Amino acid sequence: MMLPMKTMTDYVIQVGADKVQHSGKTYLSHVVGVYRLMKSWEEDDEMCRAALFHSIYGTEGFQDFTLPLDRRDEVRALIGERAEQLAYVNSAMDRASFYNQVGAYQDNFQIKDRLTGGYIGLTGKAFEDLIRLHLCDFLEQVERDEGWLYERDTMKKMSARLGGIALETYRSVFAREPRLV
Repeated sequence: MMLPMKTMTDYVIQVGADKVQHSGKTYLSHVVGVYRLMKSWEEDDEMCRAALFHSIYGTEGFQDFTLPLDRRDEVRALIGERAEQLAYVNSAMDRASFYNQVGAYQDNFQIKDRLTGGYIGLTGKAFEDLIRLHLCDFLEQVERDEGWLYERDTMKKMSARLGGIALETYRSVFAREPRLV
């Protein structure tokens, strides 16, 4: 499903998230930045749509805008099942339960859902997609946010696990980290 960028950004504007501040710019600018970074990684359209909606329900670290969960069907109808599921998991996950598994290679993963208190089961492929989405989000904002130390080892481990363009982007972004004198 090829969805025009304007259709998706119009939705973000319609729900009132466009002017919310996020990491030194607007939420809309941030999510478009994550979308563009994901596109530059030559990911499929579903991953790019998930990137644009990666935090639509809020996250553990971002609560300035949270679309109510009773609108998940609406988002799913707009961006598709896989993209919405990834956006939901990225929004709902207890980050510690996710970060603790980044070094694991297995067929199935269980991520704690901080919104329901339950667990979300992910295949190995879906877990790697979540790593890709989460890392892309982090790399898009770390420089503006000056969050260089946030889960640094975990982010490095994620980029190494993905390799290729993800690792190149990680190295490029961290090459711009200010050095203490």
